[in-house]
Amino acid sequence: MVEFGTHQHMWGPRRVTKLLGGIPVLRFPGSFDRSYPARSFPRGDAGHPAASALPEPSCRPVSSDVPISEALLMKVSRTAQIGLVSCHPEVYEPCDDSFALVDALLADREHLIEHRPRLCMELGCGSGYVISSLAIMLGELGCGVNYFATDINPDAAQVTRETLEAHGLHAEVISTDIASGLQKRLAGMIDVVVVNPPYVPTPEEEVGCKGITASWAGGENGRTVIDRIFPVADELLSEKGWLYMVTLTANNPTQVCRMMKEKGYASRIIVQRSTEEESLHVIKFWRDGVIANSAEGSDSWLSQFPFKSFWRSSGTSA
Repeated sequence: MVEFGTHQHMWGPRRVTKLLGGIPVLRFPGSFDRSYPARSFPRGDAGHPAASALPEPSCRPVSSDVPISEALLMKVSRTAQIGLVSCHPEVYEPCDDSFALVDALLADREHLIEHRPRLCMELGCGSGYVISSLAIMLGELGCGVNYFATDINPDAAQVTRETLEAHGLHAEVISTDIASGLQKRLAGMIDVVVVNPPYVPTPEEEVGCKGITASWAGGENGRTVIDRIFPVADELLSEKGWLYMVTLTANNPTQVCRMMKEKGYASRIIVQRSTEEESLHVIKFWRDGVIANSAEGSDSWLSQFPFKSFWRSSGTSA
């Protein structure tokens, strides 16, 4: 349990930082050094005097003697560079859930290329790491793909613009609640929607708060924002549209998939990743009856979930 403000939260994998000796540090995937100071607290910050003594952050191999595999180099070349991701104290930085979502997109990259999307959108873009990574992955499709990114936090919208610019990319970035003001104009036009929603169970009054809190506060069972996203995504998605969403065990993904099945969507887990406290699932949804290359069938999701862990963590039956 972590104390934050006047409430306590079970953070699960969504931690803005992981504490190491009282200094906030970020965690990164693969063969890279996973611990260095969070850029939310710059060197010499008066609020964190110890930060001035810390080394400059860098995304580097743990040891020069450790060989870096060709596969890892290929993965790094197909995703946004952490060193080019902009930051702001009130914007959620890339963490385990961000990396899981990007890994899911990488795992499905060949199918995404074959899919040849024309319009892609990220709902809740945060730092811009995910939308930038998606644009890099689809780079071989050239200028035929256009990107949109939204975030309720105006600071996040600005940080995303800076991250895209640093990578030589472009997207239409809008500060809005989910896709308010866009969903009517873009209805039925988006071929790929990606979202790492606020999924942490919190008091309802924290949902939609200003600043960084909005990036994780998910309300009861972490489902308040998730349940608002689905009808918006349903309206935005084209007939061949795909939705990639991060969920936490506490969100009861089995129930989420059944709910979407009732709306005519098939689903499949693309990436499942366990952390110290919880399990993350990146689920892909598509309209049932429309072929999704990475899927075997509309019921393929059902056998993939550890039901006992869902019953243990949720008071709502699947």
